Amino acid sequence: MNVKTVGCLFFRSLCPCYIYTPLLLRSSCRGHRQNTSQPPQHDTRAQSGLSPAASSKYDWIGPPDRLSNLRPIIYHIPENETPLERKLRHLRQETEDWNHKFWTNQNLTFSKEREEYVQSQLKAKGLSERDDQGRKRTLSSEEMAVFYKHFLDENMKRHASYNREWYKRNFTITLLMAKVALHNTWGTLTGQGRGTGREKGKPT
Repeated sequence: MNVKTVGCLFFRSLCPCYIYTPLLLRSSCRGHRQNTSQPPQHDTRAQSGLSPAASSKYDWIGPPDRLSNLRPIIYHIPENETPLERKLRHLRQETEDWNHKFWTNQNLTFSKEREEYVQSQLKAKGLSERDDQGRKRTLSSEEMAVFYKHFLDENMKRHASYNREWYKRNFTITLLMAKVALHNTWGTLTGQGRGTGREKGKPT
């Protein structure tokens, strides 16, 4: 396993896991519905240009973002979305954006500091960035392990804070999902069906 692979596994292991599946993914949770008259506003990360059809009834998951390595999600918005469902969708989207921002910043910082470390170690050895054949010089796994440990120690509080917030958000999301399921089940049992959760023209 090379140094680059070790670095990727090291930092991605600290991030919530996202399922690597084809773009179309069925979800039991209600989320974002594509509108033909208005492009999706939640995701500025998607680079592929792919988007769900207006008739889609499921959540869509796109390819990994090149900076955060997280897959953007377009949540399906059902007809007559209830206020509780809207609250859940907004919280899920906010959490997605928060996650993306954190890992984008973290990955950029990691790459910058790793490059600076490599350069400083090469300079200390009196070596240039590239060898006589023009190939970029690298450090040994043992040398890079020193950097990985230092970076982890320096960011321990930041990672701990992230983990606390991530678990807190996921607990709230899970609780809201249970409330939505109970609300919809009760509506079905009582024959009330789905009420009108969104007023015409009201922003979502």
